[in-house]
Amino acid sequence: MERIIITGAGGFVGQRLALGLHSRYPDATLVLADISSPKDPSQGSSDQVQCVASDLTDPSTCTSLIEPVPDAVYILHGIMSSGSEANLELGLKVNFDSVRTLLDKLRVKSPRVKVIFSSSCAVFGRAAVQRIATEADVVPMPESSYGTQKLMIELLINDYSRRGLIDGRVVRLPTIFVRAGAPTAAASSFVSGIVREPMNGEKSILPVDPNIGIWLCSPRTLVKNLIHALEIPREKFGHFRTVLLPGYTATSAEILASLEAIAGKKTRNLVEEKRDESIQRIVLSWPAKYDTSRAAKLGFFEDIGLEQTIKDFVRENTGQK
Repeated sequence: MERIIITGAGGFVGQRLALGLHSRYPDATLVLADISSPKDPSQGSSDQVQCVASDLTDPSTCTSLIEPVPDAVYILHGIMSSGSEANLELGLKVNFDSVRTLLDKLRVKSPRVKVIFSSSCAVFGRAAVQRIATEADVVPMPESSYGTQKLMIELLINDYSRRGLIDGRVVRLPTIFVRAGAPTAAASSFVSGIVREPMNGEKSILPVDPNIGIWLCSPRTLVKNLIHALEIPREKFGHFRTVLLPGYTATSAEILASLEAIAGKKTRNLVEEKRDESIQRIVLSWPAKYDTSRAAKLGFFEDIGLEQTIKDFVRENTGQK
């Protein structure tokens, strides 16, 4: 790996991934792109990290971003689930049009480039909720614009890979828990919020039934698996380029019980239940249980679990052990 690009690199996942890649490939040039110039996670300690402001809805920006030609591109940028639902035009412009433009530039300039696309379990829809979801046995039927836009790009990457135009790897991400930083426009943002805000002494809202199960993954495991997705030999993916990343199922009630066990009842009581039907409708269209045997065969890592994830967050963000 001589040159790796991350779009959406200013976000929580992008920053964590950038650190992981810089550690794994210290001699590679790492180009971090976002609508505003991302922070340099190496804090200026390396000339190999380049941070650029890139509006990828502009085709000329997509062209300039891939000069010189990269070895790999992580496509992480996008408008999150609630944001896409509230603004269809913006969601299409960012989540579909800009990604398709970037893919088309790549297939011409850098055939067979490795492309790792972060998709979502939102592609499944309610038809899969009563089943254990898999990549092959459940027909995706998304019930949000976000899930629809992700699915359209999944199919495009699969076709371009079939044609040998790129080497695509689509990873369907669980909900990332616990995300540090500010809340996002994701419908799942509350999952991190009911831990993050109370640990900072702030109130938080739980907008859904606390007994709804959600498929989760820790930041630590996610970064390991995103890097692993880059390193899997092309032939192991075969003709189907999509994989469900490992995670685990937990309810908000279980999260709050673990929060109380770790940080005490006073901290847990900062969370208030206040139903938001629009968010609950989206969350109910996501399956809570998945068969990730394909991921296991491809060598992806299992997650560390609920309590350890919260303990990691507390240690990293408060200094407590």
